[in-house]
Amino acid sequence: MRKTRRAGSRAFMGLVFLFLYAPILLLIIFSFNAGGSNVVWEGFSLRWYQELFQDQRMMNAVYTTLLVSVLATAISTVVGTLTSVGLYGMKKRWREPILSVNNIPVMNADIVTGVSLCIFFVAVIAGWNDLVVDGWNGFVTFLEENFRRTLPRMPELKMGFLTLLLAHLSFDIPYVILNVLPKLRQMDNSLVDAAQDLGCTWPQAFRKVIVPEIKPGIVTGALIAFTMSIDDFVISYFTAGSTSTLSIEIYSMVRRRVSPELNAVSTLLFVVVLALLIIINVREARQEKRASLPLDGR
Repeated sequence: MRKTRRAGSRAFMGLVFLFLYAPILLLIIFSFNAGGSNVVWEGFSLRWYQELFQDQRMMNAVYTTLLVSVLATAISTVVGTLTSVGLYGMKKRWREPILSVNNIPVMNADIVTGVSLCIFFVAVIAGWNDLVVDGWNGFVTFLEENFRRTLPRMPELKMGFLTLLLAHLSFDIPYVILNVLPKLRQMDNSLVDAAQDLGCTWPQAFRKVIVPEIKPGIVTGALIAFTMSIDDFVISYFTAGSTSTLSIEIYSMVRRRVSPELNAVSTLLFVVVLALLIIINVREARQEKRASLPLDGR
């Protein structure tokens, strides 16, 4: 009876995973199709991968996506790590409300975050252009008309790469904090005190003692931040302006027609995200294994 239940549970689990991943598997298979159909197999070919890499618009979107993801990951890792250290040193009555605020971007719906950031950026840019840019350019015009002196004019701000990067930072930093802060709580505070007693300054103690102790959390937070950034669409769609990321470009192509070229780019994106998730899970498994070992390593 118990074996029958186990077999039934495994069969049900297999059906669930088949339902979840069969469309992705079908997409990967037809990305190597020689023809343009997503239904009829016409032979193995790398045609659509070649056309993908020859598509300048798509390559620009890939470059923008990677640049935003790398910059957002680097900045959020530094800011998130320093913020975690600051939160760790706070009193609990101040730390807990701040952590609750930090969890809002993680728990909040992407559509709400995207729309709110879009409204915020539009308001800030409009205010800056009306007060600063128009005022400066009016002053330049006054000098040109009355004193025949020229000064450089200030261009108007628009939504684009900078707003896209700031939007990615808004949801990457909380993930870094959530991964670094638990490592700080596991750290032995006497190590920092001992380092300072031996003559280390606080920056030296931070670099030589704290960072090595929390390094697994920093790396995990950086990997998750990169994965979230490269995979984002909703928030990027509302804050990118004239800038186009890979997800936005795919969305615009799907609205016209489903090209087999989309199968190729979706396959590459899936492989990248899958590789990052495997790295994250392997690191966490190794950390748990090391934590379960006794101090003598036996």
